[in-house]
Amino acid sequence: MILISLASLIGLSTLSLSERRLKKIVLYLVSFSAGSLFGDAFFHLLPEASSKSGFTLSVSLSLIGGIAFSFIVEKVIHWRHCHLPITRHHIHPLALMNLFGDAVHNFIDGMIIAASFLASVPIGIATAVAVFFHEVPQEIGDFGVLMHGGFSRMKALSYNFVTALTALVGAAVAFVLSGYIDNLNHFILPFAAGTFIYIAGSDLIPELHREVEAHKSLLQFFAFAAGVGIMLALLVFG
Repeated sequence: MILISLASLIGLSTLSLSERRLKKIVLYLVSFSAGSLFGDAFFHLLPEASSKSGFTLSVSLSLIGGIAFSFIVEKVIHWRHCHLPITRHHIHPLALMNLFGDAVHNFIDGMIIAASFLASVPIGIATAVAVFFHEVPQEIGDFGVLMHGGFSRMKALSYNFVTALTALVGAAVAFVLSGYIDNLNHFILPFAAGTFIYIAGSDLIPELHREVEAHKSLLQFFAFAAGVGIMLALLVFG
């Protein structure tokens, strides 16, 4: 589980880049993150949640619950009225919402890995490896979002690592709840999917529309498609 959390430090690979060069690629990392979130929700979380009983009403309610919960959290954040430009002295709610989403994501990952180990050690190991490779592209995108939202590189790296540690909390919770709740993943997975869909669609995609130059917009689309494509590849070849 610690290895999964260390994937959040992938942002160290950007420390050799100049500030000017990093700013040029940040929006493409945001695009990549949006694609990864959508891909994860629609290729992994929702199909897995509905694999046994189908896309039932409980799956739909859990999905909407994740969207509603994200909406409420963002409303609380926006009570501070974000009318200031994105600077190092003013953190944009976009970055705060991404931290929230990443924490939920890693918490769910921790629960899934723990549940897999409860089934059998080989399944648990296979799941942990799959989650690690799933986390690498996700954390690259998350690091870009935090940078775009006003965090310095080191703060973005630090906060990304702190949210990654929620995987440990998720694993502990899963071990405790598994003795009391049957089919726990049936409710958790669509809820997580709802948070990912909300963050990608409500926060990240609108941010990308600030760029109107045709060639840069095309590059954003390719970055978005790459995020989706990697999630699809993990499904096909994982």
